[in-house]
Amino acid sequence: MSPFAARDGFVDDGSGVAAHYGNPLTEQRALVRGVAVVDLSDRGVLTVSGPDRLSWLNSLTSQALLGLEPGRSTETLLLDANGRLEHAARVVDDGETTWLLVDRDEAEPLRAWLDRMRFMLRVEVADRTADVATIGALAEVELPVPVLAPAGVPVVWVDPWREVAPGGHGYADAETHPGRDWSYREVLVDRADLAALAASDLPAAGTLALEALRIEAWRPRLSTEVDERSIPHELDWLRSAVHLAKGCYRGQETVAKVHNIGHPPRRLVMLHLDGSDTVLPAPGDPVVTAAAVAEATAAGTPLADLAPVGRVTSSAVHHELGPVALAVVKRTTDETAPLAVLSADIVVAAAPQTIVPASAGAAAGVPRLPRLGAVRR
Repeated sequence: MSPFAARDGFVDDGSGVAAHYGNPLTEQRALVRGVAVVDLSDRGVLTVSGPDRLSWLNSLTSQALLGLEPGRSTETLLLDANGRLEHAARVVDDGETTWLLVDRDEAEPLRAWLDRMRFMLRVEVADRTADVATIGALAEVELPVPVLAPAGVPVVWVDPWREVAPGGHGYADAETHPGRDWSYREVLVDRADLAALAASDLPAAGTLALEALRIEAWRPRLSTEVDERSIPHELDWLRSAVHLAKGCYRGQETVAKVHNIGHPPRRLVMLHLDGSDTVLPAPGDPVVTAAAVAEATAAGTPLADLAPVGRVTSSAVHHELGPVALAVVKRTTDETAPLAVLSADIVVAAAPQTIVPASAGAAAGVPRLPRLGAVRR
């Protein structure tokens, strides 16, 4: 259990950190104002040290990491041979060590996989979760404890989601993308200093507040938006975690093929939910079209028999937008059609907002060749 559990109003989110301290909406506003932090000490922290660390990671993952400057933040993905997402890591290098910030359940599987891939290279992989803690914020908040800086460079990861990274590609509209205002960062501190941080007067927000703001920014997360079929294109993750012109890595062929001449089979949408029934859909709840609900109701068909067009991946109550969610739906789902979420026995109306359009992909504009023997008229 985190030392922040001693704070008034602490409600555990199930992983030992605070879901909230009594008022998630007020906590959201404090985060937006840049005066509060989020205890993320349940997150995992890996390190890769040695002179070959950046070239080695560059050869294994989706982002161009060769020559990453000390203190500069990026993120990278580990894909399988078919281009499906296996791991995601937030990356910052301090000049001597590369720090990989991951969700807690990712830490050991990723460490074990990386350790198996070292071969004869001069790299060492370590899990630092037991002695290093992660603190989140939406601004450069001054902490009452030292920020970790073993090589003289503070280990602070600033989310690159605000703009399309060099070598990346954004499918969502750049002019209206809410990520432009997303100033999220993660700061590493010595876990031994966590109790002093918790006992200080620094305002704290829970993970529910951070989750609502992440959804508002359309920001994908491995532990929520990704399933066994996910590829980066479906989540607009080429925006910040994939370099389309770098050298070979596992899954690159799928990444290039879908981006240049294909379309991702699914796409991420944001749902603005009807809150009149005070029901917040849960991750995994099926998404259907409103037209299908109307037809089934008129015919007396059970709604549970409807074929879903997608699933909710994340949901929250936002301090301005009200109940919102992210969902992954079939690419062919009409972008303008009203949707609904089947949550238990309640139908929750949902207005979709396009993140990844149905036209995503096919960037090369390759002309379609006529069939052999076809006659032009």
